[in-house]
Amino acid sequence: MVLRRDIANSSQEGEDSVTSHKSNARVGIYVDAANLEMNGGYGIQYDVLREFACRDAAEAIRLNVYLPYDEERARTDRSYKRKKDNFFASLREYGFKVIQKKVKWYRDEQGNLYPKANVDLDMAVDALLQSTSLDRVLLATGDGDFVQVVRALQNKGCRVEVMAFNNVSSDLRREADMFMSGYLVPDLLPFPPAERGSKWGETGSRVRGYCYQHRDDQKFGFMRFLKRISPGLWITDTRHQDSPYESVFFFDSDLPSNVDSYDLPSRSIIFEFELNEAGREGAAPKATNVKVVAPS
Repeated sequence: MVLRRDIANSSQEGEDSVTSHKSNARVGIYVDAANLEMNGGYGIQYDVLREFACRDAAEAIRLNVYLPYDEERARTDRSYKRKKDNFFASLREYGFKVIQKKVKWYRDEQGNLYPKANVDLDMAVDALLQSTSLDRVLLATGDGDFVQVVRALQNKGCRVEVMAFNNVSSDLRREADMFMSGYLVPDLLPFPPAERGSKWGETGSRVRGYCYQHRDDQKFGFMRFLKRISPGLWITDTRHQDSPYESVFFFDSDLPSNVDSYDLPSRSIIFEFELNEAGREGAAPKATNVKVVAPS
C-alpha cells in the first residue's frame, strides 16, 4: 500500500488558498480501511487524506484507522507480520491511531473457513463518544450501516463528510453533509508510475473527474476535475477566480464504448482522462484517453 507523497510540491496557489481560509474547526477522521481497500481504494495515501480532511487549516483532533489483523497468521508468517508492522508504523507517523481488529475464522455450511473482522461497531461507538470534542467528522467508508451514525453525529452538532470509492451506499451519500469520491481528490489514489505522466492538473497528466454538461445534439460535453485540495470545494463554477476546479472539453467520440452519452451529464460516473492543450487560445483543455473508473 502506498503511503507517501511529496507534499513540498504543492502549488503556491493551493497553499495561499488554505492559509487564507484558516478555520478553528476540530476534525475527526475515521477510516474503515478494509472497506476502502475492497472497493477501489487500495493504495490510498493517508497523508493526503489528512490534508483533505483539514483543507481549511483545521486541526485534526482524532485520526482513527480501523484495520483487520490476523494474529494466528502473524505467529507463523514473518512476511505478513513485517508488512503489517511497517504499515501500522507508517500510519502512526502521519498521526493516525491504529485500531487493530482481530480476525476471527468461521465455517460456512459447506465447511469452508472464512475470515471476519467487523469494525463497524468500534468505529461507530468511537465517533459518537469522541464527537463532543469535534466540529467536523470525515467517515472514510461506503458502508450503508453508517447512515444512523451520520444522523446521530449531525444531531450532536457535527458536520459529517463521507469519502469512499466504489460500492457506496446511496443512502449514505444522501445523508452526509458532503460526499466526495476518493477518486476525485488529487493524489489520494496515485496512478501507476507508467501512467502518471506530469503532476496532477498539468498538461499531459492523468486526472479524474465527472461530466457536468453535455450537448446531445452536438455530441460534445465538459468534465470538471479538482485541480487542488482547497477549502472552497463548493465553488464549482470554474469561471470563479477562487474555484479549485478546472473544466475540460471532450467529444462523444472520445468516450469509451461502454458509456452511453444519453446518461450524461452525471456526477456518479467518474472518468479518468489525460489533459491535453486546447486547440485554440482561451478554450478549455481537451480530455483524451478517457476511461470509466466508477461505477466499475
